[in-house]
Amino acid sequence: MAQRKRHPRWGAKKLLVVVARQQPQADWPSRATVCALLKHRGLVPPRRGRNPHAHVPSSLAPITRANEVWTTDFKGEFRTGDGRYCYPLTVRDGFSRFVLRCDALVARTSDATRRRFARAFAEYGLPARIRSDNGEPFAGTALARVSRLSIWWMRLGITPERIAPGHPEQNGSHEQFHAVLKAETTRPPALTAAAQQRRFVRFCVEYNHDRPHEALALDVPASYYQPSSRPLPTRLPRLEYPGHCEIRRVSNFGCVSWAGRPQFLSNALAGEDVAFEEVDDGIWTLYFASVVLGRFDERQRRIHPIAPMTGGRSASSAGSAPDSKNQ
Repeated sequence: MAQRKRHPRWGAKKLLVVVARQQPQADWPSRATVCALLKHRGLVPPRRGRNPHAHVPSSLAPITRANEVWTTDFKGEFRTGDGRYCYPLTVRDGFSRFVLRCDALVARTSDATRRRFARAFAEYGLPARIRSDNGEPFAGTALARVSRLSIWWMRLGITPERIAPGHPEQNGSHEQFHAVLKAETTRPPALTAAAQQRRFVRFCVEYNHDRPHEALALDVPASYYQPSSRPLPTRLPRLEYPGHCEIRRVSNFGCVSWAGRPQFLSNALAGEDVAFEEVDDGIWTLYFASVVLGRFDERQRRIHPIAPMTGGRSASSAGSAPDSKNQ
């Protein structure tokens, strides 16, 4: 009962695991008995109904090892006690559920988000992919929905992965984490963003090292996570494309020159080199780093989507091979 009062959202399974760690020789009751005790003491609030999302088939690959996929999102903004908005940015390892970052940002900007990811990369290394929704700053509105943040990821050899628009259940584990984060740290909010950040730090330590996780056979995320073997480079790797590709530098206006005329791609690609690989007469596959951006029809001068953020074989970034070590 004392553990339940300390952790009001923890169920009987988690509570039994925690007390058994503390007193392994004790004769603890069954889960059913604990559930009955919680209800008898009025410690089980009634559940509210939820509206499930319609199922949409997902092309996202399964996650089989640590650092194969990191998941990220912004939890819904809220006001701290001083009336200022707080935008919590969260980053987790998709395999171990280990929380890598939880930052109380004062604005949902690309620069602020990039700085927090830089800290995560410096501490934990680079993942192979990062899964997010389609909102800013993770995605843009132009070609392949690339953004300045995702361009930086791709320069580091990380493939952006996006869920279907309007279907957060495709990143369901992260959404569930947000529900726990909200209940444990924002009801009520702290007085200031700094105080809220301190709450987030305490919560992450407990979540990673103390809180049993049912998806991990009631073990803790820290027992399944190790940093990536791919360190953050001191400089962005140089882009290298095969010799048979047509290489174009994107102008400050987001255009490349093709047949003497400007062809708009995306402002997010300004200053970067892209590659065109001819796959048929007048049909080209467009790459940035190792990621396919689309299929260019030079007769119609149109770029058609192929698949959202899929890796390709013809273009690569130096040092961008995925982390193949099974963590």
